[in-house]
Amino acid sequence: MSIAHWSTMDTPIGPFTTIVASDGAVLASGWTADLDALTPQISRSLKPGELREKRDLGAVSTAVRRYHRRELDAIDDIPVRQRSGEFLQHAWDVLRTVPAGKPVTYTDYAELAGRPAAVRAAASACARNAAALFVPCHRVLRIGGAMGGFRWGVDVKRWLLDHESPELR
Repeated sequence: MSIAHWSTMDTPIGPFTTIVASDGAVLASGWTADLDALTPQISRSLKPGELREKRDLGAVSTAVRRYHRRELDAIDDIPVRQRSGEFLQHAWDVLRTVPAGKPVTYTDYAELAGRPAAVRAAASACARNAAALFVPCHRVLRIGGAMGGFRWGVDVKRWLLDHESPELR
């Protein structure tokens, strides 16, 4: 039976909870204190048999703190583990290459993922992303700059984009 650990920490935009596999890979994360809001996002094949609370998740907790202090690249090297079909797996990897402060449109994101006609599939990759922040789906916008949806709320998405804005650095 696999054991994963979870922790909730305070951030400037509210509580942030992360679930981490025993090897340190993020399985799910988001701006919530409700563990039940995160666990359904984990692929069935990756679901841990047991979840244990841990005050500090080591490198993951450090990266979250550093990111919120404007060290925006702190999250880049944290391992993430999600499972789905080939396109979604690839799209999540591509999303991790979108730099902070340089959001892309869903159309751009589909092109970056190698399937320019698959704009809806790209949007689905964002919607099904379990590892918010570490896989920065908040960096994808509608054409014209509209926010679009975000599991953790449009206000959180707006805060993240403002936080990453080059004008503030």
